[in-house]
Amino acid sequence: MQIDIARETWRLHKPFRIARCVITESYIVRVTLRDGGVEGQGEAEAHESDLAELESVVAAIEGHRDAIAAGADWATALASVSHPRARNALDCAWWDLNAKRSGIPAWRAAGLAPPTPVVTAYTICLDDIDAMADHARQVRHRKLLKIKLGSPDGDVERMRAVRAAAPDATLIVDANEGWSFDQLAAYAMPLAELGVQLIEQPLPAGRDAVLADFRSPVPLCADESCHDRRDLPRIAGRYRFINIKLDKAGGLTESLALAREARELGLDIMVGCMVGTSLAMAPATLVAGLARYADLDGPLMLGHDRPTALAYDDETSLVSAPTPALWG
Repeated sequence: MQIDIARETWRLHKPFRIARCVITESYIVRVTLRDGGVEGQGEAEAHESDLAELESVVAAIEGHRDAIAAGADWATALASVSHPRARNALDCAWWDLNAKRSGIPAWRAAGLAPPTPVVTAYTICLDDIDAMADHARQVRHRKLLKIKLGSPDGDVERMRAVRAAAPDATLIVDANEGWSFDQLAAYAMPLAELGVQLIEQPLPAGRDAVLADFRSPVPLCADESCHDRRDLPRIAGRYRFINIKLDKAGGLTESLALAREARELGLDIMVGCMVGTSLAMAPATLVAGLARYADLDGPLMLGHDRPTALAYDDETSLVSAPTPALWG
């Protein structure tokens, strides 16, 4: 087994602002596993702005290069990779490699139904009220809009303007840990009246215990508060949804297990993404088959995508299933 690790910088087509930062480029690690003449690829977003974190992901993979190259048991080798983003790139490359050398598609190997195109959210970044309304107006034909909030004030006014600009779209909001509990309590009912279907990560992950006693009129979704299955007992009484991202969970294997266990606990699922290419979205489309909402628009934020990219239909908001040339 050979491992190639590529450091990549992908520039966004325009700056993207969320509650905690402004993103202009995405630092990505692409792993290629080669076994004879067959190869599989996986991708992880190392970070949106920190090159040092990219090197941490690479180092985590490099630390296991010799064991993997020597043919170590894959499950054991993967479990020993502590960095979740490094583990994601390796895990997705392994799924792709197995699919290509066995001829069995990844969805079938995972015990899933054949993937079909799914509606993906389209994200509107945090900005002033007029800019967000103008953006919403431009994409008002899309079925599902995800609105980034999390400012000190004015978020309800932002949503009123967005709703007026896109009256027919399904709306979900993401505060990216940017609100206090008082803000959430004040905003939840006005957002419900605007038809918002989901509020994602309203409070900082370490300060969300208060949600156990809060009955929100809009379902709450854990993102930063839920990484993998170990978080489920803690968050099950606080949220009604979890946002599963392969980079957080540490790969497709854990993401599928997380989705199934969450559903057994009565939690519903969103599958999300970081700012990555279609190579990162492809395995996430398998998780989308288990989810209520899909938010897989990362490639739409980039200036360009990979040559064998997923197909995004602007009119229907559908993202295609991956072709074998891309992944799986």
